[in-house]
Amino acid sequence: MVTELAMIETKNTDPRHNLALERYLTMHTEEGECILYLWQNRKTVVIGRNQNAWKECRVDALTRDGGFLVRRLSGGGAVFHDLGNLNFTFCVRKADYDLPRQLEVILRAVRKLDIHAEKTGRNDITVDGRKFSGNAFFESGDFCYHHGTIMLSVDTDQMTRYLNVPEDKLRSKGVASVRARVVNLVELCPHFSYLLCNLPFWPPPACGIFSSRPPVLLYGLLHGRRSSPHPAARSRGTAVRMPGYLLFQ
Repeated sequence: MVTELAMIETKNTDPRHNLALERYLTMHTEEGECILYLWQNRKTVVIGRNQNAWKECRVDALTRDGGFLVRRLSGGGAVFHDLGNLNFTFCVRKADYDLPRQLEVILRAVRKLDIHAEKTGRNDITVDGRKFSGNAFFESGDFCYHHGTIMLSVDTDQMTRYLNVPEDKLRSKGVASVRARVVNLVELCPHFSYLLCNLPFWPPPACGIFSSRPPVLLYGLLHGRRSSPHPAARSRGTAVRMPGYLLFQ
C-alpha cells in the first residue's frame, strides 16, 4: 500500500541524465513509496529496449541537427521528445504497482482542462482517436516503473523528420502520417498556456508553453498528500518543498 508520495522534477533537459536519474529513483524507491518524476528532453529520439535504432530513427538527420538518440529500459516503440513534451514516471515497488490507478492520475489531470481523454489499447491515451500520451513499462526484481509522454506543444514537423515509422503500421492505425495520428493538448485547449501561467503557486518568468513549467499540470491532483525529501534531492541539488512536490534546483 502506498503511504508516502514524492513528486520530483528535474530542470536538466539532457536525456542521458534524465534516463539515468529515472533508473536511480526506480531502484531506490522505498516500500510503500510512490515517486512521480517529471522531466523533459530537448530534441531527442528515445527507442525501446529491443529496437534497432537505424530502422526506427533517421539517425543521420538527428545527429546533424544536434539531437540525441538514447535507449530506454522499457519496451515499446520509438518516440520523439522536445521541450513541448512532458515526461512522467511512476516509480513504485511491485506490490504497489497499479497501472489503472497510475493512468487515472494523468486522465484526471487532463480532464481538468475539459479534455475528454481515454485509454486505448495497451499503451496510449487518446482524444477522439488521436494520441497525446504513449506509455511503457519496466520491471527489475521488486522495482517497477511506468512512464509516458504528454504532448503539450510538440514540434510535429521535427517528429516526422526524425522518426521512421513503417507504412504498414500507419495503415493499421488508419492514418496517412505520424502527424495525423497525434495531437498536442494546446490544440484541444487553446487557453492551456494561459492557465499554466496564471496558477497562483507558480510564478513563471514569462508566459508561454515552454517557460511556464508544464509539470504544474499534475500538481493539483497531488496537493495535500504527504511527501518527504527523497535522498536523490539531497545528493543532486536543493529540493524545494511544497505539499507533495519536490523540485531540483
